[in-house]
Amino acid sequence: MSTAGERHITQSADGSTTLWVPGLDEHYHSIHGALTESQHVFIEAGLKAIGTSNVRILEVGLGTALNARLTLDQAQQDGRSIAYDALEKFPLTKEEIEAVGLQGMSKEAPFLTATPGAATQITEQFTFRLLVEDVKSFKGEQGSYDLIYFDAFAPSAQPDLWTDAVFENMYGLLKPGGALVTYCAKGVVKRSMKAAGFEVEALPGPPRKREMTRAWKR
Repeated sequence: MSTAGERHITQSADGSTTLWVPGLDEHYHSIHGALTESQHVFIEAGLKAIGTSNVRILEVGLGTALNARLTLDQAQQDGRSIAYDALEKFPLTKEEIEAVGLQGMSKEAPFLTATPGAATQITEQFTFRLLVEDVKSFKGEQGSYDLIYFDAFAPSAQPDLWTDAVFENMYGLLKPGGALVTYCAKGVVKRSMKAAGFEVEALPGPPRKREMTRAWKR
């Protein structure tokens, strides 16, 4: 079975933990602030922009489960119910989960240790599914998600994850009125989103990043 390769734990500028993949020369989160970026992009611009009390979310790239944990925290504050599916082709190993837990990420453990494919009841109002699948071949139920967190590695590292075909699939998976949010603001990516049918808007980015992207299915 193929793996993600070597991964190293490192600290980002706001003190939160991330992972570095030497083979891709990519970090799982912004080195300028992992928690800050996730909160800004996926919670503030994503979850808070969806007006329904019951939200179905698809995450592309579970990683360390930081986005999932922040979503749980926000949902509990707001009294919202969440059904959360996360695509992760290369889940963290048991040893890596233990290591990031020692670095202050113990709240992410229920997501990282979930049985792949099974619905895990994290709380009474938060259901989670880990899907060990590649986004390029994922065949989910059309028109079933309110929100997509697109948190794949950057196009410079994995351009095959940011293609017209991938965004056409993402568009089909969303309900009318649903949104996709991502830290990426590259022109070629936004053009692919528009070609798929999305209404694309540029928003202020997290620290040290001028813009991020939110795309709507109207």
